[in-house]
Amino acid sequence: MNKKKKWYDYLWIVSLTYLILGFFNILFAWLGLLCFFIPLIIAIVKGNKAYCNKYCGRGQLFSLIGGRFGLSRKKNIPAWMRSSFFRYGFLIFFFVMFFVMLWNTFLVFAGTKNLSMAVTLLWTFKLPWHWAYHGTVFSDGVAQFAFGFYSVMLTSTVLGFVTMLLFKPRSWCVYCPMGTMTQLICRIPRSAREPGQKGNDRQ
Repeated sequence: MNKKKKWYDYLWIVSLTYLILGFFNILFAWLGLLCFFIPLIIAIVKGNKAYCNKYCGRGQLFSLIGGRFGLSRKKNIPAWMRSSFFRYGFLIFFFVMFFVMLWNTFLVFAGTKNLSMAVTLLWTFKLPWHWAYHGTVFSDGVAQFAFGFYSVMLTSTVLGFVTMLLFKPRSWCVYCPMGTMTQLICRIPRSAREPGQKGNDRQ
């Protein structure tokens, strides 16, 4: 008997819609911040990786394409990609690139750099994306952040898609920076994550 689907089993639609919307209007890229803050909030408050296990639409999308549609080789991911050295190294690299993006956004806000209407794929290849920006009443810095953040989201999707093809469908989840961060948070004792908890326990 097939397991009854829950509402969160369809969040892959949200991830796919996000990528499509960003293709037509780059400002929708701001919505991707939810994928950053929600996992962290759940990990801090609940102390678990419920987001990764249940609510990650990207992981569901890879499961659908690689599993149901059979586009994955379904091979085990190499041991070096599962290693702490690689996962933490990729996390550090990811955040260095993220802060570079924030710095470029700051420069546009400050007026010392012009808006770059391009999406940078794999932190290297600049793809023209001018059709997705139609001008707004906001500063160009708002659009610059959107271009940069969409670049991050698209790059991570491409990496996840490639590892899905080569290995098991959700191989991206093994070294996903958000997954690594939430795992680190979950390892912190609850009393440390909730400073007021220790005092309350004494009452």
